[in-house]
Amino acid sequence: MEIKIKKFKTDEILAEELALKLKEEIEEKYRSNDKFFLSLSGGSTPRLLFKILAEPRFAEHIKWQNLHLFWGDERCVPPEDSESNYGMTKKFLLDKIKTPEENIHRIKGEAIPEEEALRYAGEIKNTVPVKNNLPRFDCILLGMGEDGHTASLFPGRELYAVAQNICGVAEKSITENGGVNIQKRVSLTKDAICNAEQVIFLVTGNKKSKILYEIINEVPISKNYPASGIKNILGYSEWWIDEDAALSL
Repeated sequence: MEIKIKKFKTDEILAEELALKLKEEIEEKYRSNDKFFLSLSGGSTPRLLFKILAEPRFAEHIKWQNLHLFWGDERCVPPEDSESNYGMTKKFLLDKIKTPEENIHRIKGEAIPEEEALRYAGEIKNTVPVKNNLPRFDCILLGMGEDGHTASLFPGRELYAVAQNICGVAEKSITENGGVNIQKRVSLTKDAICNAEQVIFLVTGNKKSKILYEIINEVPISKNYPASGIKNILGYSEWWIDEDAALSL
């Protein structure tokens, strides 16, 4: 798998450049009378991106009616919960722009996870163009955890209740108050992610530098990291990183 690296001095500059890229690509689709299908991620760098996109210089000029928004994964919590990826996007972006409600395709974290995976897979397949019997997103934005997970694809864990090979349910062990709880999430599958036109990882901060080094240099242990196996339809992934994340490179 080929990895294309784009390094920026800070996460703010990274987010600015990504906002410009998305604006241009949405405009290009608009000129050709096509829609742009984008899958979002949670995390601090997407939050910066959303803040920038909500500024008048973007908010008043992007063809929002041409953009369909989805999410790569979601914790099984209500949208008003502080851990909701959709809730974060709504607060920093959706509440500040004029996007048709029918263009916002959220994962309903408050629903029964297994039922929601089935419903969401159907909504995706009925909205996003299908190629290779899978949705073909124009762009999927991803983060990476310090354990090498991406979306809700965790090391050593498989999705279950998988619907149409598009999305399924993940479980993550969370240590709280001296005990261990299981947190459920709904996530896109690896196959659905890898069928996208573009796969862009957003990785910032020095806590990610060691694992980023291992993935980029194909250190044997990196094969255990779900993020290391993600690529687009052409066989490569883009990694947008800041200088802190690049410290070990």
